[in-house]
Amino acid sequence: MPDIAGGKYVVVGGASLLGSHIGEQLLAGGARAVVLLDNLSLGSTDTIDALLTDPRCRFVRGDMLRMNELFDPCKDADGVFAVAGFLGKPMAANPWVGIDVNVRGLQNVLEAARVQGVRKVVFSSSIGVYGAPGTEPNSEEAPLRWQGMPPPLMLYCASKVMGEALGYLYGQQHGVDFLALRYSCLYGERLHTRALDATRMIETWEQIRAGKAPLIEGNPAQVQDFVYIGDVARANLMAMESAATGTAMNIASGHDATLQEVADLMCRVCGSDLQPQIRLDTARMNMPVTTRLGFDIARAKALTGWEPQVGLEEGMRRLVAWLDQKNRSV
Repeated sequence: MPDIAGGKYVVVGGASLLGSHIGEQLLAGGARAVVLLDNLSLGSTDTIDALLTDPRCRFVRGDMLRMNELFDPCKDADGVFAVAGFLGKPMAANPWVGIDVNVRGLQNVLEAARVQGVRKVVFSSSIGVYGAPGTEPNSEEAPLRWQGMPPPLMLYCASKVMGEALGYLYGQQHGVDFLALRYSCLYGERLHTRALDATRMIETWEQIRAGKAPLIEGNPAQVQDFVYIGDVARANLMAMESAATGTAMNIASGHDATLQEVADLMCRVCGSDLQPQIRLDTARMNMPVTTRLGFDIARAKALTGWEPQVGLEEGMRRLVAWLDQKNRSV
């Protein structure tokens, strides 16, 4: 399998939250060349300006829907991180493009990797492949439960299933090593506002800093698994260097955090004595209410050695420090 040190790596979606953190860790790990490819449709190079001061790192403006724009960046690459994709909110706004990006875009990445002889592709999948939570622990064998979900989320979840299937197909037919990492809810420095659940952290921070009681939108007992972005980036690098291929693994914290816990933690790390208030927002697109997730992360540890290192409170402290610094610099 490819070694990070001395290798060349392409991050498709390199200007994103996760893409920028993968790029940062690749450079810290001694990669000889890092290509951050992004079409900037949902972001800007602000997230990667600091990385581009390193001569080993370069930005390429390219679109995964245009296969020809992938060939040159992938030339002589040891591995590709396929990060780019449409999330639930953008999928609701433009399902046509969302399906194209998540399915045909990934197929283009896989084809470019095949043609250029790239050794391994690590794909950013999602716990969305399980759909609505069930009663059993969510191991990698859990089925997609799509019934009753909002249509945009059905489309998003199904597109990730198709993405994984394409990767396995390229492994079987063309020998491209492929791993799918199924993330829970990402948060941390450079957090954007396009996700469904991590956005709550930014909204809560904004309310606290404005001196207003933070609002808990929905059932305060509802849970989500928040996994720190630095841990997820590290999981990508460990997956790339591992011998594992042709499978998927959960990348999650393994901790079910309630909305109440998240709001209370944000107040604490912000040094505020404000008390969260509950409000039901029927207009907000939410996953079906659940009070248990229980994501099993044993496979990731067994196959790659990965396990999360940053707990929720420490991760939120890092997020708040970044948000405060960003607010001061505006």
